[in-house]
Amino acid sequence: MLRVVVMVSGGGTNLQAIFDAVKDGRITNAQVVGVISNKKDAYALTRAEQAGIKTACVSPKDYAERAQFNEVLLAAVDSFAPDLVVLAGFLVILPELLIRSYKNRMINIHPSLIPSFCGKGFYGLKVHKEVLSRGCKVTGATVHFVDEGCDSGPILLQKAVEVVQGDTPEVLQRRVMEQAEWQILPRAIDLIANGKVEVKDGFAQILEKALV
Repeated sequence: MLRVVVMVSGGGTNLQAIFDAVKDGRITNAQVVGVISNKKDAYALTRAEQAGIKTACVSPKDYAERAQFNEVLLAAVDSFAPDLVVLAGFLVILPELLIRSYKNRMINIHPSLIPSFCGKGFYGLKVHKEVLSRGCKVTGATVHFVDEGCDSGPILLQKAVEVVQGDTPEVLQRRVMEQAEWQILPRAIDLIANGKVEVKDGFAQILEKALV
């Protein structure tokens, strides 16, 4: 059984999508064992508590030195002994030691088709505002493995979403979540949990048969 820790800063809609997918069998051989947030009032923590999942809150604002925060955050993740760490809207720069410790065992969901509209400064509504300002006809979401760069790790899954004339950033954000994020993030976890993903030479590959 794959032990999953989800890290999130906000409302936790992707977290809820994971819970729902586990419940209805779209994610198999995996369980969420912990949820970590950097915000004490994040509704994601409430979702986790209602689901009976252990939580932790580690905020950089509580530490005078960033190095101390990094140490505590790594300890918090390690305390759940996860096989997979899922970043579902965690808006904090991760310490390199954490990234190295969970190399090829940490994935992120990003609300665009990487390499478009990604990297430093591209998160939340900002992504969708830029998509609309550029006049894009298609956008989407990406699940990728996390490396030391910003949205630069091996891409695992992507799903395109149509941009409709008259869209606002909020309307487009919702469509991308419903039609892409909430579908491909659970699928990525299920593939990994069942040994159907391999990262090799900087690329993520989906295998027809499970890894032995």
